[in-house]
This record gives sequence, C-alpha cells and structure tokens, in this order.
Amino acid sequence: MTIFFAELVGTLLLILLGDGVVANVVLKNSKGHASGWIVISMGWAFAVAIPALIFGSYSGAHFNPALTIALAVIGKVAWSKVPIYLAGQFIGAFLGAVLVFVLYYDQFKSSENKADKLGVFCTGPAVRNSLINFLCEVIGTCVLVFGILGMGAQNLKNGMGVLFVGFLILAIGLSLGGPTGYAINPARDLGPRIAHAVLPIPNKGDSDWSYAWIPVIAPIVGAIMGAVFYIILF
Repeated sequence: MTIFFAELVGTLLLILLGDGVVANVVLKNSKGHASGWIVISMGWAFAVAIPALIFGSYSGAHFNPALTIALAVIGKVAWSKVPIYLAGQFIGAFLGAVLVFVLYYDQFKSSENKADKLGVFCTGPAVRNSLINFLCEVIGTCVLVFGILGMGAQNLKNGMGVLFVGFLILAIGLSLGGPTGYAINPARDLGPRIAHAVLPIPNKGDSDWSYAWIPVIAPIVGAIMGAVFYIILF
C-alpha cells in the first residue's frame, strides 16, 4: 500500500501544481493571466520535480503509467506491481484536477473560452493532425524515459537527479511541447479529462474525447521505445 499511496499523493500534487499553473495563466481574473508558455513549462517542471523529491524513496516516484509500463517491459518493475502503480496514478490525477477546479472556481466563472477551460485539465493539439500529434507524444515521451534512465545511471546524490529530471521536463516543454502541449503521461491527461467531463464547470465545452486516445497510447509507445533504446545502447 506504500506504493499506492505514494503514487496517489505524488500524482495528485503533480496535477495540482501542473494544472494549477495552466489555470493561473489561461483563465481570466487570475494573477498570472497571460504570462505565457515559459511560465507553464517552468510550472510543470517544478510540478514533476517536487513530488519526485518527496516520494522517490517510497515508490520510485513514477507518477506516470507510461514510465511504469516501460520499466516493467525492461524488467525494472515487477508486472504484479503495475496495477498498484497505475491505480494510484490515475486516482491521484483525477483528485488533483478536482482541487484545481475548486481553487480556481471563480476564474472558471470569469472565463468564456471553453477551449481554455479544457486546456487547464488536459492537452490538445495546436493543429489537429493525428499522425503528427501521435508522433510528437511518442518522441516527447521517448526522450523523457531515455533521459530518466540515463540520469538515473549516474548515481547523482542529494536530490540532484530529481533536479535534472525537472530540467528535462522543462526542456521537453520548451522544445517539443508546442504541437500538442506535451502530455507525455496518460494519467496526467486522462484523469483530469475525466474530471473535466464530470465536474460542474461553468459554461464548459465538451471534453474532446475524439483526441483523448493520443495522449494515452502515444506516451506508452514512446516510453517503451525510450526504455528499449536505452537498454540496447547501454
């Protein structure tokens, strides 16, 4: 149960901070309104690094089903533990999104743009092209997992590994995040998308379920690729 609760609370914190920075930037009547993509990318980097530093010694701080599955594929996580990881991740992501809705309720009321409201919770393409969108998420997650494994092999001390994972997330967001918003994590996208669908968000639009399969399937493919490439090369 330690793994379950560490992944649940860690993913909750990740989404609270990550979706929170998006809400701060895109919703009206927020202090950070219109502060831009760099703020969002930096917010997400810290949103990943902070809970990873807190919970790394308890569960390995995956907070990402794609990473968990990729580690299982290369034998670094037992397949029997995968459902426990995934349950904690998806539940935590949903609950984190609910908290963002509560905290930014007045800003949701003030904002008219339905796409912005959905964008607080989940990703969407800047240009809808399923093949390119899928490829972007595959490559972004491949870089993520390859980088995590590579940095993990360096035996960095005193939390430095976690710090550099935060830098990796920042680099992916700044360099590769433009086309799709870089989900690179099925729980990060699907859990909050479900929250958007069920929460009483004022004047919300649909949850764009026609796109939702891409940020779930593509990160899993990319994560496995990144893990396998790392094992082959090193």
